[in-house]
Amino acid sequence: MLTREVTVRNRAGVHTRPASMIVREASRFSSEFFIKKDGYEINGKSIIGVMTLAAEQGATLELLFDGPDEDAAADALADLFERGFGEAL
Repeated sequence: MLTREVTVRNRAGVHTRPASMIVREASRFSSEFFIKKDGYEINGKSIIGVMTLAAEQGATLELLFDGPDEDAAADALADLFERGFGEAL
């Protein structure tokens, strides 16, 4: 199992567009992917789950990966957060 800590950088937080980007990117990998926020853990491959986090700018999230391609999945998802989902920071 691999864990990465990320911060939501874009101004609007994880709204519909970033949530769909997260799910789409995570679905490219076979590893299991979960996101933890404030003790609550959701399936990162579920659009409903990601939306329920209501993660705003500045929120710290823990990304958890488990599977054969967890390293590549962790790099790809952490990069999405680092780039602010291509939105204004």
